[in-house]
Amino acid sequence: MYANKKIIVVLPAYNAARTLEKTVAELPALVDEVILVDDASSDDTTEIAKKLGLFVYRHQKNGGYGANQKSCYRLALERGADIVVMVHPDYQYDPRLVVYFASFIADDYFDVMLGSRIRSRRETLAGGMPPYKYYANRFLTFVENVATGQNLSEWHTGMRAYSAQVLQSLNLDKTSNDFVFDTQVLLQIVARKWRIGEIPVPVRYFPEASSINWRRSLRYGISTLLLSIKYLWRKP
Repeated sequence: MYANKKIIVVLPAYNAARTLEKTVAELPALVDEVILVDDASSDDTTEIAKKLGLFVYRHQKNGGYGANQKSCYRLALERGADIVVMVHPDYQYDPRLVVYFASFIADDYFDVMLGSRIRSRRETLAGGMPPYKYYANRFLTFVENVATGQNLSEWHTGMRAYSAQVLQSLNLDKTSNDFVFDTQVLLQIVARKWRIGEIPVPVRYFPEASSINWRRSLRYGISTLLLSIKYLWRKP
């Protein structure tokens, strides 16, 4: 579809053996290459990925969600990506939507695309998102919008797409290796005034889908609040 744009999907994987094949099978035909980074899984994620013909990179030690993404983006840029779409290989996000994420960037409407799971409370909770996560998501997104002057419906989605220029502009060396990496990246993007668009995506919570526990969610929420305060304090 976009002959002059190389579109690479990156899969930050950890113990994704049960859902990986289903995820890859639903990626659209416009994807030029798929990169999987295995963050030292204890299951057969790497073996399955190789059988599927993916480009595979495996961490020898578990580095965390942020560390996994750093490897994903580094490899995608090294392999000539013009557009990079992150899809979780746990099938929590619909791979078929990649075509829309990529097209909005390829057609130069936006530089960054986010998949928003928040359209209505009823729909989000019906999709399986735990109530405490839903309300925490709404509160943190409100604070982040106030701090940055944005009006995004969700700051905490795991399905995102970036132009190569955006990724090249980021200082990933100063970001966390943990889950707060996503917030740090978005704050850098806002500070650099890149154009951010959103697409509604279905909510999928099920046993095979990865999810952080309550304690790590609390730590993530506190870190996010502190980052928002720092951004607001430093903003000219």
